Amino acid sequence: MRIIAKKLLESDSGYFHKHAGIALIAGLLLVACSTDEPVSTSATINATEPDTHSIEIRSLSSKPWLISGGDVLLELEIDEGINADNVAVSVNGKDNSSRFTQISSRRLQALLTDLPVGDSTVSASAGGVSATLTLTNYPQSGPIISGPHEQPFYCQTSEFQTVAGSTLGSANDSNCSVTTRIDYVYWSESDQQFKSLVRSIDGDLPEDMALISQPGGQSIPYIVRVETGTVNRAIYEIAMLHDPAAGALDSWNRSDNWNGRLVYTHGGGCRSGWYQQGNRTGGVMRRGLFEMGYAVTSASLNVFGQNCNDLLASETHIMVKERFIENYGMPEFTIATGASGGSYQSHQTADNYPGVFDGIIVSSSFPDVTTATIFTLADSRLLNYYFSETDVEGFSVEQQRAVSGFGSWGSIANLSAGAARLDPVYNIETDIAEQGGEVSIPVLSELLYSPSNPNGVRATVYDHTVNVYGKVENSDYSMAQRVLDNVGVQYGFAALNDGLITARQFIDLNRDIGGFDRDMNHVPQRHRTDAGAAKRAIESGRILSGGQGLATTPVIDYRSYTDHRETGDIHMIVHQFSTRQRMVNANGHADNHVMHVGGAWGFTEEQPDLGNLFRQMDQWILNIKNDGSGADAASKVVRNRPQTLVDSCWDNREEQHLLIEEQQTYLGNSSCNELYPAYSTPRQIAGAPLANDIVSCRLRRVSRADYRVELTVEEFSELEQVFAGGVCDWSRGDASEALHQGVWRSFGPSPVNKLY
Repeated sequence: MRIIAKKLLESDSGYFHKHAGIALIAGLLLVACSTDEPVSTSATINATEPDTHSIEIRSLSSKPWLISGGDVLLELEIDEGINADNVAVSVNGKDNSSRFTQISSRRLQALLTDLPVGDSTVSASAGGVSATLTLTNYPQSGPIISGPHEQPFYCQTSEFQTVAGSTLGSANDSNCSVTTRIDYVYWSESDQQFKSLVRSIDGDLPEDMALISQPGGQSIPYIVRVETGTVNRAIYEIAMLHDPAAGALDSWNRSDNWNGRLVYTHGGGCRSGWYQQGNRTGGVMRRGLFEMGYAVTSASLNVFGQNCNDLLASETHIMVKERFIENYGMPEFTIATGASGGSYQSHQTADNYPGVFDGIIVSSSFPDVTTATIFTLADSRLLNYYFSETDVEGFSVEQQRAVSGFGSWGSIANLSAGAARLDPVYNIETDIAEQGGEVSIPVLSELLYSPSNPNGVRATVYDHTVNVYGKVENSDYSMAQRVLDNVGVQYGFAALNDGLITARQFIDLNRDIGGFDRDMNHVPQRHRTDAGAAKRAIESGRILSGGQGLATTPVIDYRSYTDHRETGDIHMIVHQFSTRQRMVNANGHADNHVMHVGGAWGFTEEQPDLGNLFRQMDQWILNIKNDGSGADAASKVVRNRPQTLVDSCWDNREEQHLLIEEQQTYLGNSSCNELYPAYSTPRQIAGAPLANDIVSCRLRRVSRADYRVELTVEEFSELEQVFAGGVCDWSRGDASEALHQGVWRSFGPSPVNKLY
């Protein structure tokens, strides 16, 4: 007898013990839906002769325990000694053999439909050999791993404009569902826009139709097929070049103009990104990507300005890609791309749900929203309040900038306003830099939380992600716990040691800077994190680890430089280095992380640099896939990086666009450091590490040895009073001692890998 099984994780063993009864299998295969071996089977094999034949069942479109919508693309792999015509397949005891198509001598595939919600058993047998696989199906509206759906939730199908120019109309149900539609559009050369494709009676194409080039150099009519539908209460789009005259598409009949590869695009933002379906995706009509042959997909819950919740975004990635595979077959590989809020999603899905993406190309990046962004925004609001309300004349503009660490003084007020995503209260009389309660849906304005409406909707990042953080216990009102702490933080510490502010200024600042209550009102006390929320954030990957799926993922991080923008900007280059440092801390290196700064980011001859990054990412992933050595995945991703793909920056001071190939470093005296200097955040000025991933620091007593300036006895005594509980000892890590608990984690309803 022979058992077909892969090396599996212990954390998933309960699934197979419960659903397949195979005591020998320790857990589930952690191979993503986009790999060559997407999901292994739970197989029981009975053979008439030992070590003769075998059958393996694979779920191609998703993990077998995360099927949605009642559909699954299934594959059988049989030994050469088995006649494919003799393979019998049943689903829940009903014969489905006729649905399978022979792909090769050893592989058969079928799109199974109409699976009931819950568990189904697929059985395959031939010549005395049998195998089984349990599939667990969830509704197409979700959820599968993100926990209970958020309420209230507003449908926006009637606001969503399709590529053909119409709206999707009213939703079919309370889950914002619509009937899936297919539109064909073409690019009008005369009108410079997409128009619905209508052929003449004779079948001729429109006279104003433009042509689009293909990778081989030939030109074809610029016709795009766009599928629009809903999954997980999100609107999704899938686009690729295809002429309907060439025939219908499915998993085994592909467009001749598709290169077999998929790009998943994202939208940025975060402020007001809750309680809504969204009326746009990250954009799929990308000429540069079409010219390279890609199919492009995105969804409305992958625009962070509509959904600032990376767990819900990851769930949407999984479900949209499932739809893609079921309708068009397995892509050779999938690349995620996006700027700002799109980088959060790309980083965290790649790290926490490895294999959904095979490579990521991100811009204006941050590691995650929970730490790098929120910590910096909250500290900026504290500083802005202190400099504008508490001590208006005590610090010069340059001293304020030095305390913040930013490259531009304007970033203090700019980022203070960005902290609105943490503030549930809107008040028309409040200054914009101290505002909160931001929503995109007008009716929500009437339902917002306020002191006079304590049971209203709280429009914050934390409340939008309450399934992760949990609710505040013993509270009269429903509110989420939060991951926010400034106890022991020595604001302006580096500025003091560099002689840029005085000891008196330093003491006063730290004595009076205070913190925020749960409604983001300034209070004299520092704010403390909810310990349970911080633990869950670290364990579940809401705080980017960098040592999970990212350890084996090719990453290209590119950006334009905004640190010196006079009015301030949140997209500071330090966050790029924070991501890299987390990867170094977790993996011992970041050799699979490539940085580019200052390029001409496009796909045209005048702006070629983004197109070049996609071509190099293509080559990188193909090199990995073609690496037949026995090396581990982490080694393969490093050694297969194209030699031409190295850290770089561009010198644009003259008319010439000059490429400088050199290691990008946070601090240094290189040419790129001179052109694009990195600055700190307020927390890093306070001594926090570059990785910026500590929620609550461990505390120790104030020590004179920490200060390079002379402190009088009275001044040191005041410092001891200000920090009576101690100052941050950043070298000792997070006080929670929490660790990432592994990939493919769930918050329900799926019980597999559920984090409690």
